[in-house]
Amino acid sequence: MATLLLVRHGRTTANAGGLLAGRTPGVELDGVGRDQVARTAERLAGIPLTAVVSSPLVRCRQTADAIIGRQSGPLATPVDDAITECDYGDWQGRALGDLAREALWSVVQAQPSAVVFPGGESMTTMQSRAVEAVRRRDAEIEAEHGAGAVWVAVSHGDIIKAVLADALGMHLDLFQRISVGPASVSIVRYGDHRPDVVATNTDSGDLSWLRASGPTADAPVGGGAGHA
Repeated sequence: MATLLLVRHGRTTANAGGLLAGRTPGVELDGVGRDQVARTAERLAGIPLTAVVSSPLVRCRQTADAIIGRQSGPLATPVDDAITECDYGDWQGRALGDLAREALWSVVQAQPSAVVFPGGESMTTMQSRAVEAVRRRDAEIEAEHGAGAVWVAVSHGDIIKAVLADALGMHLDLFQRISVGPASVSIVRYGDHRPDVVATNTDSGDLSWLRASGPTADAPVGGGAGHA
């Protein structure tokens, strides 16, 4: 099976300022964010990636460009609108501190499946479009490049949390239990029997073992020997 690396963009000026950027155009990585994605690109430098797919927003394309810049050969970065940020509608651009006083905030925390952002999309729609996109592209990449293919999807915190919740078999109402930090790497494999969530929210450590890993469809009883 192919290996999907879910990478969140690095910290942005909006993150640092406590604002919900959403799909606001022109929100870029700040200095900390650029350092974060440089470290992530270094972690992935030893892995021959098959594809780096990015959300169309600038902060994700900057992150994708950093990853591609550390690869040994040229690598295209297709943009996929289906993994773009949630449409937060009227919440977009507002301060998180102000949003926390809204009645909807507690619903976002406790029952995301019931949330429809005013003037925006529902969180169930957000999850379904993102999950469908990554599963479809993963199948296409494996069909074209084989079971050893490793590819990256650069996206956003809530998008990645929603994809991980699906892979873990969790209801969307539990997805707030998952943390996805800036420039973190999470690893998922979509096997014949079930998804295999290999890692979540990692921001350090060697990933070169992905070059030689031989994923199988069956889960190792007892946990297996792990990678070298």
